Amino acid sequence: MKAPMKAQIQAFFDRITCTVSYVVFDTDGGRAAVIDSVLNYDHKSGRTSTASADQILQFIRDHQLQLDWILETHAHADHLSAAHYLQEKIGGKIAIGAHINQVQKVFKGLFNLESSFAIDGSQFDYLFAEDEEFQIGSLTAKAWFVPGHTPADMAYQIGDAVFVGDTLFMPDVGTARCDFPGGDAHLLYQSIKKLLALPEPTRLFMCHDYPPDERAAQWMCTVADQRKQNIHVHDGVSETAFIAMRTKRDASLEMPLLILPSVQVNIRAGALPPAEDNGVRYLKIPLNGI
Repeated sequence: MKAPMKAQIQAFFDRITCTVSYVVFDTDGGRAAVIDSVLNYDHKSGRTSTASADQILQFIRDHQLQLDWILETHAHADHLSAAHYLQEKIGGKIAIGAHINQVQKVFKGLFNLESSFAIDGSQFDYLFAEDEEFQIGSLTAKAWFVPGHTPADMAYQIGDAVFVGDTLFMPDVGTARCDFPGGDAHLLYQSIKKLLALPEPTRLFMCHDYPPDERAAQWMCTVADQRKQNIHVHDGVSETAFIAMRTKRDASLEMPLLILPSVQVNIRAGALPPAEDNGVRYLKIPLNGI
C-alpha cells in the first residue's frame, strides 16, 4: 500500500488564546489550506486586529501558495476566527462540518440573533460530509466527524498528518471539555478512540496547548504518544472512567474568557455581525444566559 504524501506544515501559535493555526501545503508554489485561524480581539476595548492572520498571509505570499481551503475544526469558544478576513485578502473556500447547523440553532436562540440569520450552515462555502475526501493540490485529505466537545467537531487527515481540533490536547494536558451545548463525553471518548486507532507513527496536530510551567508550548505528537501518555485517555482507561473524570472536571471549569464574542462570530464563518443603523457592529452579552 502506498504511503500517504507528507504534508508540509507551518504552525502559528497565538499566545493570548493558546491557539495553534496551521498552513498546510503540498510544495512551495503549490496549493494550501489554513486551519483554525485567529482574529485578534481585545475583550476590554472590543477592538479586533489582524496581526495573527497577517503572519499567515505573509507566509502564504512568501511561499507563493494558492489558498484553496480555509478550514475550521469547529465553532471555537476561545478565539474569533479570521476566516472571513483571510478570504477577503487571498481567496479560498471557508469550510466546516455539516453539523454546524446544530450549533447555529442553539446560539441563534441564546443571542436572539436577527431573524434573517440562517441555521443551515450557508454562511460557509462548503460543509463536509463524514469521511468526505478532498484535495489540497497533490495532497489527499479526508474530513472526519469527531463530536463530543461540540456536536460539530471535525478532524482533518491531510497526507500523513491529522489535525484533531479540540478532541485531544498534548498528552500531559489531556482532552477537551464536554459541557458546552451539545457536548457529550461518551461521543468524545468514541471520537478519540477513532483517532487513536490510526497507525502509531501518525502525526497528530493540536488546536491548542496549555503547557505546564515546566515546558514551552507544543502542538505535535504521535498516536503512540497519546495512547501511552495521555493523562485522561491513555490505553486502559475505560469509557465509564473517562466519562466520570470528564464530568467531574468539567463541573469545576470556568467558561472560556472569549466564549460569548467568539461563538457569535464563528457561527458566521468569521464574519462580524451586520452593522446597525448607526454603522456600528455589536456583539451581545446575554445576562444570566449560560
